[in-house]
Amino acid sequence: MEPVYRTIIGLARTVFFVQGLKFTVTGAENFPATGGGVVAINHTGYLDFTYAGLPARTPKRYIRFMAKKEVFDNKISGPIMRALKHIPVDRGAGADSYRAAVRYLSRGELVGVYPEATISRSFEIKDFKSGAARMALEAQVPIIPVAIWGAQRVWTKGHPKRLGRTNTPIHIVVGAPIQPYEPAAELTAELRATMQRLLLDAQRDYRHEEGAYWVPSRLGGSAPTLEQANELDAAEVAERAAKRAALSDPDQRDSRNPDAGG
Repeated sequence: MEPVYRTIIGLARTVFFVQGLKFTVTGAENFPATGGGVVAINHTGYLDFTYAGLPARTPKRYIRFMAKKEVFDNKISGPIMRALKHIPVDRGAGADSYRAAVRYLSRGELVGVYPEATISRSFEIKDFKSGAARMALEAQVPIIPVAIWGAQRVWTKGHPKRLGRTNTPIHIVVGAPIQPYEPAAELTAELRATMQRLLLDAQRDYRHEEGAYWVPSRLGGSAPTLEQANELDAAEVAERAAKRAALSDPDQRDSRNPDAGG
């Protein structure tokens, strides 16, 4: 029994009802009733994880999500994340979160991860990191692939939140578990190909609006292509690195502060 997690899920479902979100879930039976598993989710919006947990409730399971440390540092969200036993990820010390995830998996927990690491601006499947595959191999647990479509309409990168009553349809497709095998690079490639197929399944009966920001360019939308999105991501990473370098350089700090110096 996990009263805190059950309460949070109940509150979330109330919010979903108020928002009028319309969920279509396929393949929930692919979630194992017992034992550990890496739940791999595509990343199109900030609330993907709140929707990804819904099919896991079919076998009455809970998912421990890996989330950036800043969420745990927040005075409001931090206590909730810790109470739900989610896993903080410190980008400066990723090995610690990886080891924690493997421990969770080894003791029979489901651990949720985003193999793309960041939100896909194109809403296509980005290149995958190998962490999900390596965790599954080390803990000897399956990977459960999950594709979500429609979450980007509620809240995604670079666009306003739409948290009111929008009646947004959200499709969730759960694929068959993938048993771990070496090498990790091949397992990662299979996982990505599987999730690309699942995403197409989730999009198949979805009504897309021509020219809409949340629709991929290949479906007639105005979202950037995967290549264009990768360029935007690279530029953003470079800008962040430049800001960090400037903050760590005392000469540059002084040049921005007219009161510094003698």
